Amino acid sequence: MTSPAAPARVLVVDDQVVVRAGFAAIVDAEPDFEVVGEAGDGAEAVTLADRLRPDVVLMDIRMPGMDGLTATNLLTGSAADHVPRVLVLTTFDLDSYVYEALRAGASGFLLKDAHPAELLTALRVVVTGEAMLAPAITRRLIDTFTAAAPAPQVVPDVLDTLTPREREVVSLIATGLANAEIAARLGVATGTVKTHINALLRKLDLRDRVQVTIFAYDAGLVRPKPPLS
Repeated sequence: MTSPAAPARVLVVDDQVVVRAGFAAIVDAEPDFEVVGEAGDGAEAVTLADRLRPDVVLMDIRMPGMDGLTATNLLTGSAADHVPRVLVLTTFDLDSYVYEALRAGASGFLLKDAHPAELLTALRVVVTGEAMLAPAITRRLIDTFTAAAPAPQVVPDVLDTLTPREREVVSLIATGLANAEIAARLGVATGTVKTHINALLRKLDLRDRVQVTIFAYDAGLVRPKPPLS
């Protein structure tokens, strides 16, 4: 008999005790999750993550002391053998730091007023390594915060490692399409799309779809949409 998989370990980070406790209660009630710790700021989150080795950190951005952006940079940029995935909590319209958190390596974001079912779905997506939560909304957010300034240029040699089809897949990921939608657009099987994605992640040394989207903007493969008038 195959033994059941161990619950995914979650660290909840928010400076508001009631909010933090609410998230923790929702997550810990599920059999496939285990809340292993709670932190009230970024510094405490980094310390606890090093000791508790969570699979996912549910990270608020705005906190006193070390904020969630700095903590995300430290967690995802770590050279340690265990790097947790980070799911950023945001109010969307106020948190201009979210784009930088995604660039720093966060696996996606979640609105703080999300329904409990959305929270659990988001965590399950991140645990499986898929990332790019609510892709259309993620692109809208990235459009908003990249429109104000030119994106950094990617070294041409990096782009040259991609085949024309892989470049096309990168662009379609950045527009918010899921694998099945990309497959339909290209007229190929979904498995073929997954093969292309695995290849381009390996070539570009990226970890997930969020970083692919950031790369697409930096490389000029996609452009921010103009703001609505």
